[in-house]
Amino acid sequence: MHKKLTNYAAQIGLPLTQAQGEKLLAYARCVWDKKDVLNLTSAATFDEVVGRHICDGLTAAAEMQKHFPVQTALQLADMGAGCGYIGMTLAVALPQAHVTLVESLEKRCKFMNWAALTAGISNVTVKNARLGQGTHFAFDVVTERAMGQLPDIFAICMDAVKPGGIFMAFQGAHPQEVTGHAPLVQQKYTLPGDNTPRYLVLFKKSYA
Repeated sequence: MHKKLTNYAAQIGLPLTQAQGEKLLAYARCVWDKKDVLNLTSAATFDEVVGRHICDGLTAAAEMQKHFPVQTALQLADMGAGCGYIGMTLAVALPQAHVTLVESLEKRCKFMNWAALTAGISNVTVKNARLGQGTHFAFDVVTERAMGQLPDIFAICMDAVKPGGIFMAFQGAHPQEVTGHAPLVQQKYTLPGDNTPRYLVLFKKSYA
């Protein structure tokens, strides 16, 4: 399983040490151990947790390194974090960054705090909040994977991005468009053992 992570990271040009791989597996085991009790995931196997969800997060980390210097102390946020798949993976893959996991369900926030402690992921903060409801954020990069339809959540996600920062949305085989907002990048990719096309769609926030 560790080999799947390191092979995929190498394929997408993302440096990943053995220690980082072990942290990611420790987090994945936390998800797998609590998935039924807390209804955390629809993944049918542990392999799916790693190959689909963790590798999705690695893809985002690799894309971020194309737009920011490697040692930049980025302030990142994953909105609608769920059980933390994207945010936890970003925190491990980009240890110089700090990642805020924004999630509205308290039980998932409690899980993420426990999982971060158990897996030794120290550069995360869990925020029990619903984006757009009295929240005021300003991050270098905001990611979103399952909050809703892109046109519906675009404005509130962009509101949480600093001027000059990036909003990164995970999309399926047919990326949705946002009227009046052309993407900075529309990166196509596939995950290990799955030829279904996926996209990372990036929007840059202007300084104006």
